[in-house]
Amino acid sequence: MLMVVPRLDFMDSLIILAALAILHILTLLFSAWSVNFRCFVQASKVGDVAAARICKVIPEQFSGSKEVVPLDHKKAFVGDKDMIGQERVQGLTLKQLAAASPSSVPMTEEISFEFRKQRFVFSPELQRFQKLPYPSKDSFGNYCKSTGYGSEAKAAAASSKWGRNIFLFPQPTFQKLMKEHCMEPFFVFQVFCVGLWCLDEYWYYSIFTLFMLVLFESTVVKSRIRTLTELRRVRVDSQTLMVHRGGKWVKLSGIDLLPGDVVSIGRPTGLGAEERTVPADMLLLAGTAISNEALLTGESTPQWKVSIIGRQPGEMLSLKRDKNHVLFGGTKILQHSADKNGHLKTPDGGCLAIVLRTGFETSQGKLMRTILFSTERVTANNWESGLFICFLVIFALAAAGYVLKKGLEDPSRSKYKLFLNCSLIITSVIPPELPMELSIAVNTSLMALARKGIFCTEPFRIPFAGKVDVCCFDKTGTLTSDDMEFRGVVSLNGREELETDPNTISEQAVQVLAACHALVFVDSKLVGDPLEKAALKGIDWAYTSDEKAIPRKGNYQPVQILQRHHFASHLKRMSTVVRVQDSYFSFVKGAPEVIQERLTEVDPQYIEAYKHYTCQGSRVLALAYKSLPEMPVGELRNLDRESVESGLSFAGFAVFDCPLRSDSASVLKELKNSSHDLVMITGDQALTACHVASQVHILCSKVLILTLKKETGVFEWLSPDEKEQLPFKDEEVPLLSGTYDLCITGDIIATLQRTGALQLVIPFVKVFARVSPDQKELILTTLKSVGRTTMMCGDGTNDVGALKQSHVGIALLNALPPAGLPTSESPSKQSSSSAVSGKTIKVKKSKSSSGGPTGIAGPLSSETSSNKVLNRPVKVGSSSINPQGNHQLTPAERQKLKLKKLMDEMGEEGDGRSAPVVKLGDASMASPFTAKHSSVQPTVDIIRQGRSTLVTTVQMFKILGLNCLATAYVLSVMYLDGVKLGDKQATISGVFTAAFFLFISHARPLTTLSAERPHSHIFCAYVFLSLLGQFAIHITFLIAMTRAAEEYMPEECIEPDSEFEPNLVNTVSYMANMMIQVATFAVNYMGHPFNQSIRENKAFSYALSFAAIFFTVITSDLFRGLNDWLRLVPLPQPFGHKLLLSAIVMMISCYIWEHMLRRLFPGKMPDWKRRLHRTIGKDVSFKKDE
Repeated sequence: MLMVVPRLDFMDSLIILAALAILHILTLLFSAWSVNFRCFVQASKVGDVAAARICKVIPEQFSGSKEVVPLDHKKAFVGDKDMIGQERVQGLTLKQLAAASPSSVPMTEEISFEFRKQRFVFSPELQRFQKLPYPSKDSFGNYCKSTGYGSEAKAAAASSKWGRNIFLFPQPTFQKLMKEHCMEPFFVFQVFCVGLWCLDEYWYYSIFTLFMLVLFESTVVKSRIRTLTELRRVRVDSQTLMVHRGGKWVKLSGIDLLPGDVVSIGRPTGLGAEERTVPADMLLLAGTAISNEALLTGESTPQWKVSIIGRQPGEMLSLKRDKNHVLFGGTKILQHSADKNGHLKTPDGGCLAIVLRTGFETSQGKLMRTILFSTERVTANNWESGLFICFLVIFALAAAGYVLKKGLEDPSRSKYKLFLNCSLIITSVIPPELPMELSIAVNTSLMALARKGIFCTEPFRIPFAGKVDVCCFDKTGTLTSDDMEFRGVVSLNGREELETDPNTISEQAVQVLAACHALVFVDSKLVGDPLEKAALKGIDWAYTSDEKAIPRKGNYQPVQILQRHHFASHLKRMSTVVRVQDSYFSFVKGAPEVIQERLTEVDPQYIEAYKHYTCQGSRVLALAYKSLPEMPVGELRNLDRESVESGLSFAGFAVFDCPLRSDSASVLKELKNSSHDLVMITGDQALTACHVASQVHILCSKVLILTLKKETGVFEWLSPDEKEQLPFKDEEVPLLSGTYDLCITGDIIATLQRTGALQLVIPFVKVFARVSPDQKELILTTLKSVGRTTMMCGDGTNDVGALKQSHVGIALLNALPPAGLPTSESPSKQSSSSAVSGKTIKVKKSKSSSGGPTGIAGPLSSETSSNKVLNRPVKVGSSSINPQGNHQLTPAERQKLKLKKLMDEMGEEGDGRSAPVVKLGDASMASPFTAKHSSVQPTVDIIRQGRSTLVTTVQMFKILGLNCLATAYVLSVMYLDGVKLGDKQATISGVFTAAFFLFISHARPLTTLSAERPHSHIFCAYVFLSLLGQFAIHITFLIAMTRAAEEYMPEECIEPDSEFEPNLVNTVSYMANMMIQVATFAVNYMGHPFNQSIRENKAFSYALSFAAIFFTVITSDLFRGLNDWLRLVPLPQPFGHKLLLSAIVMMISCYIWEHMLRRLFPGKMPDWKRRLHRTIGKDVSFKKDE
């Protein structure tokens, strides 16, 4: 059988070959761009995970992009996954598993994969992948019995499972990263566009565009390499530790530690011993330690870590709740004391601890992962940019279709030129500058914040800052100062007066204040809670390094502390077991309502007394004690906490004043006046919180506090003075919030959560009091669920959950800002912050001068730790702070200062192409934003930058859209009439566009926030009407000018496919296009009330002035040589004046249209109440003015 194969000529063969090559290239590119396409082309689905070799990972939003990762199949012990102690495979406990021999434990195949430095293991029981479990959720009883790995085989199996305790990630080369960036869709598309322009013989323009693209990508790659290099310097401390392996203590390096290892950890002693960091997250089994966690949380006050001795054996460990038992990796041990009561004796006098997590799963590792994977390209409104491009493509397809239809009707036209032009029209609406400009918008804000000592590990949150509508604040240490003032004690011995003289205060109250605290000596300095130090100073007692409280005056007996039960946020109390002469007591202090339930007898004036002082904004602690029977000290230390803290006798109320920070009221007033709702979330008492909230403009109306009547179990609203009572109905809360400011407490939140009324109440509450860290997180989650864009500002310890849950979380590190950098740009705020800084410096001097074992020293790291956190020396009193000094400056010195200021401003602007490098000392694991300030001013700075980014993004989309629509028109309709641009003309136009974009992206935000809000979305009536109106004006101007030019050259016949030849129509078309381009930038520039105006943005105003001079020069033909170089023909003089006049009219028309729309469609607060109505499915009444 014969088969006839059609013969192909040479040209057809080339076309088919080219088509196949293009198909191959597209397949390769789409495999790199799309994970779904790569899976479709290169893999097939399987029903059994055991047969799979690769896995597609789809992370949560903002947690990275999809990835295809290889699956790792290996043999593992069945019992390995039970190291967490939650399941018992074949009866093996954690202790038995560590001691078992390999032959006694069955083997199975383990399937896992690694994604962003985290390992996920397949669970056959659950039929899904889970994060690799670590022994961090076991019971305290199991931890206390653990003796580590009983054999080297088990240690080897654990090492195979968890790997070494190192931060290992490859350092990619510049070539590899550059190749990765060059494979990105936008870059490939941009290069494709450059190729099309080359085919149309626009060589200069193509080379200029390609140069800009490569330059931008190179700077981004260098920034990523710089960040990776910085992170690679962070290593696990390779110190030698004593580890209990195989039934004996052996020396091992910190990088060889495994989860489940029992180790001896402490501060090195001896001459020349260096301070070392904790190599992994560890749970203290015996002993106590003082840890400096400034590197992770920014908390400058050292944290006291205690062992788990005394905890219930069946109670499960919670890392969120039981942080006072855990030494976190990356922190430093400042002091330790061993405990010989542990089940294992440490050979070197260290604390006994068990390793919980290693490597990238430690707290330090998590922070490193956050920084490491935030180095990817940052943009704003990614999904909106895609939809916006689709909107522009519709116009491009219509224009290209029109050209194709008209071109095919003329058989004399070149089909090659026709299809080339159609391709250029379609690609012209996708601006090649888009990703570059969006990156610059975010990076410019990042750099401006970094200059103010504010660092961001999640840059995608910058635009969220501009959308924030509710600002939440912690109270203590955030809105109020850390410097507590002791007022006195109310003893309730027949009177409610405040006793301020230590000699008149009851002996029991004085002793509780002197000995019920967590203060400790570190390097001969007393460190701890400022409130406890203020109490010790107020009663004029001293505390020695051997844990003894001694009165400086009077006849009181010294108190020896034997055991501490540290403060727990969920218990709201702390206690100590003490010895006074030959008697033993338990001293307890805590929240008045908590201590009330533990008293054997409650004074009738108890509630009235503490409410009297909380209404004044004071912080009140209840003091109590009880006598303990005589027993050995060892038994006293092992007493159950519940028995120590029950059956108490009342000693008095300790009253403290916590003054507001100097700028808290002014900052919150500015936030309120700029269309933000304010909320306070605190662990303090409700009346105290309401008093402080009224001082900082959070509460402005009458206040109602939701209470629960214990007699009837019914909720009711009660005013602070208890004179006004209203019944509680959840459906009336929105209406009630229009008349009153509402406050609820943590126990009420727990009850509302059970009744399902949480979403209906929380969004309308102004003050949340007596809330736990978990409830703070719940409040932020609820606000987000009803559509609110939230900001939370607090410290880096108790507020971690809430800071992580909010859209914009800001952790204040209570450190001095970088030297010479004010916390705000306004002069008044500069002076106030200088005053604050000066006060801090003064306190530091007094503290450092009062050292000694019995002195009242300040918190550690007031000098040392702040420098460590800042990673740079703090220059106090330099010329940048006080440039005039003590003498009159000479003219040369003044000129030098002016030059320095100019250079600093230029440095602050930066190029915006790459984000600033965030170091470990700059970031905090507590929140996305870390501010090294002791005030709430950074909240305003971040919101200002967020609004600036939003405004800049919207204006960039509008400008790019208008430019692209005009380009599409020129390439379509005007192309059919034979109008073309020269190569040099296109290049000059590209230079102007790049310069304008650069200058508008560096506009600084105004120093004050406006009540007007920016538009948070591109897709709104304002943007679309503005685009369509201005486009219509531009096209009218362009058509009118080209038609008028044609009247001067009626005899010429222009061929559409011919080479570019300068003529009057081409010249006028180019000039009109350039004028439209400049008008687009000038009219759509968003200045006040968010950014600098055009006049204030010097670089942009100079560029516009230069453009105006340039147009005047080329239209008036002043420099013939310039016009010849640009290939522009002379304009008939009356026509040149007409062109300039028409351009002015066009610009004024666009200006009027744009600003009319800005007035008609201002930015508004998000309509979250409508979303709340849809969410809860109830008819809700709101106050009428809303």
